[in-house]
Amino acid sequence: METVDFIHILDEEGRSLAAAAGEAGTGAKVPTCPDWQVRDLLRHTGMVHRWATSFVAEGRTAPHSGDGLPDLDGGELLDWFRTGHRRLVDTLAAAPADVECWHFLPAPSPLAFWARRQAHETAVHRVDAESARGTAPEEIAAALPLGFAADGIDELLRGFHARPKSRVRTEEPRVLRVRATDTDDAVWTVRLSAGPPVTERGDEGDADCEVSGPAALLHLSLWNRSPYPAVSGDASLARMWREKSAVT
Repeated sequence: METVDFIHILDEEGRSLAAAAGEAGTGAKVPTCPDWQVRDLLRHTGMVHRWATSFVAEGRTAPHSGDGLPDLDGGELLDWFRTGHRRLVDTLAAAPADVECWHFLPAPSPLAFWARRQAHETAVHRVDAESARGTAPEEIAAALPLGFAADGIDELLRGFHARPKSRVRTEEPRVLRVRATDTDDAVWTVRLSAGPPVTERGDEGDADCEVSGPAALLHLSLWNRSPYPAVSGDASLARMWREKSAVT
């Protein structure tokens, strides 16, 4: 996928998130994030949007913690979210391809990183807003483009969980296979050990456990937003993922 594709998806997903949040109401519970109400979801995602914008718009080359969460609710909070989302989309769309700024996962360029990361960030939280509105996971997944969902799996496995801070670890070496059943070349082999997971594309060798299903549902399950479509082999590895894979 190209950077322009991610920016387009970011635009669409942010609009859909705001629409679902507005329909659910800011006091609604978020089933996919049991500790949150919709107001928490909007505050968090809106803060992340502004944080990401600052790096690209200001050319920041070092990390910073952002500006914190606003003391807003109701319509004012929705307006605040929409304003920050719009600025992020416009900033990414107008940024030069060679913009230099801080980013935290490998990418062809800082701009490519931020467009991809914020598209996936917003899509996952759109799922949260949809869950607060009562939409079924299967219906939510149907709205995710196939290639985008597979890319989200790749970012999670080969990006986030390749970092030293990943808590997905096992005392003895184990192998988890992740297989999208509705697209070609969407198989990952995750080698688990006492160190950070090492993930490669493909299905070489045996696996102790395999989780599989349509890419969009698999993507949501790996982000702990829905049950696994299918699990075979040692299900304890799939349960361990649930317990330890939260990204912070």
